[in-house]
Amino acid sequence: MNASRPAAGEPSPGGAAAADLGELLRRSARGDEAAFGRLYDATASRVFGLVLRVVRDPAQAEEVTQEAYLDVWRTASRFDPAHGSAVSWLLTIGHRRAVDRVRSAEAAARRDATYHRESEPVAHDATAEAAQIGLEAKRVRRALAALTAVQREALELAYFGGYTHTEVAAMLDLPVGTAKTRIRDGLIRLRDAMGVDR
Repeated sequence: MNASRPAAGEPSPGGAAAADLGELLRRSARGDEAAFGRLYDATASRVFGLVLRVVRDPAQAEEVTQEAYLDVWRTASRFDPAHGSAVSWLLTIGHRRAVDRVRSAEAAARRDATYHRESEPVAHDATAEAAQIGLEAKRVRRALAALTAVQREALELAYFGGYTHTEVAAMLDLPVGTAKTRIRDGLIRLRDAMGVDR
């Protein structure tokens, strides 16, 4: 990192308010490396923190954050302030990259588990248990499908992604109260669809 730039997460000289971040993105889209450097310095610690919450490994979080900023550099021209803030756009890219990394690791783990499972004889009880798990998974998928798209999105971020209400609100570019309401209403509908007592 250039020594003349502030450390990651510190405001750049003159401040990097939300409007400034949008301008830095527009300049980055035109190939302005200095603007991209200022954008990185102003936002990298926040993106890294979000990525770390998903991948839970600092070394992998660093790699994923770098990959996310490569995506930002390549696709900065796609940023549209009419669809949300620059920070939300950056966090969304970081989150997608982190989820991709987790899914890739989970797929590899599933392949290994499948290999080991298939190379051992299957007991009758294990078959019955697998069938029961499959039925439960179908119930959960049906219950999730009964939610509205906005409720499902907020719930998935909060419970499957592990984000706080404040982080969900930032990612969806919503007031915190609205995000909490969507999560609460989604949980109530999910419990009702699953037939779970509150």
